[in-house]
Amino acid sequence: MKSVLAIDIGGTKIAVGVVDAEGVLSCRFQAMTPIEGTAQELLLVLEGLFDAIENDLDSAGGIDSVRACGVGCGGPMKGGGRLFLRGKSEDGAVVSPLNIPGWRNFALSAEVARLTGLPTIVDNDAKAFALGEGWVGAAHGQSNFIGMVVSTGVGGGIVLNGRLLDGAAGNAGHIGQMVVNPYGHQPPGQIRGVLEAECSGTSIAEWFGSAASEAPRWVRRRTGHLVGQAVGSVANLLDLDLAVVGGSVALGFGDDFLISAQEEIDRICALDYSRGTRIIRAGNGDASPLIGAGALAFRALGMRLGAVLPGGETFGG
Repeated sequence: MKSVLAIDIGGTKIAVGVVDAEGVLSCRFQAMTPIEGTAQELLLVLEGLFDAIENDLDSAGGIDSVRACGVGCGGPMKGGGRLFLRGKSEDGAVVSPLNIPGWRNFALSAEVARLTGLPTIVDNDAKAFALGEGWVGAAHGQSNFIGMVVSTGVGGGIVLNGRLLDGAAGNAGHIGQMVVNPYGHQPPGQIRGVLEAECSGTSIAEWFGSAASEAPRWVRRRTGHLVGQAVGSVANLLDLDLAVVGGSVALGFGDDFLISAQEEIDRICALDYSRGTRIIRAGNGDASPLIGAGALAFRALGMRLGAVLPGGETFGG
């Protein structure tokens, strides 16, 4: 069976796995992101994970089935969503993740292709998440939805009329940069009061004084309320009726988060076309980021992914 290498790069951890054509994840390895590390130190972490997964695949006799590499990485970026063929193209993603200061204008596609020897595609991690959830997750069969990751940072990917939106530079869906509290928090390098400054795990830890996992109920409900405010506004703007959420904050905050988010969505989505908009948990759980990265690679190779059609996805079947 054909398979692809999948990589998820976030501000807390870097994960690598193998995803097959049915959306099944295997051979999973991860390491903590050296958040203050240099570009070279970050690459060394990736190289160590590649070595581990290559040894695992080699011992199982499955290394020859790996056809490409998909990478989901925090943004912003330039040139995301393009397949990079080592030695044949200078195109590829150049990333400047807000939560990884060691990478600024970093040619991630070229470096991953160099390390793995595989055709490589890099895109925003939340767009990859949305793609994976539309393929084999909670949004399967849906043509209009937003996928959201509420974790170390906050990101989003939008599917309209069965197509994953890219935007001019590949950054469409960056819901974390929506202003939800104009008099709110302003972490270094952030715009005051954007969703990421209010609801990311990093921001919650900074203003609450301890890890987001220890946040009291009122913080969990406040986080859900602000996420619901953003989702409701997006639903009214784009005529979609589903939000799928994942990430350590969204999943870890449980029903307090989800119920509060739904209550705010119900308040805001009062128009005929947006009334009834729902927010639900990711169907692939904590595997969603890697399955999404795998979906990027399969899509770039031109393979049909269930109801997902390359070049013009049809999540609705």
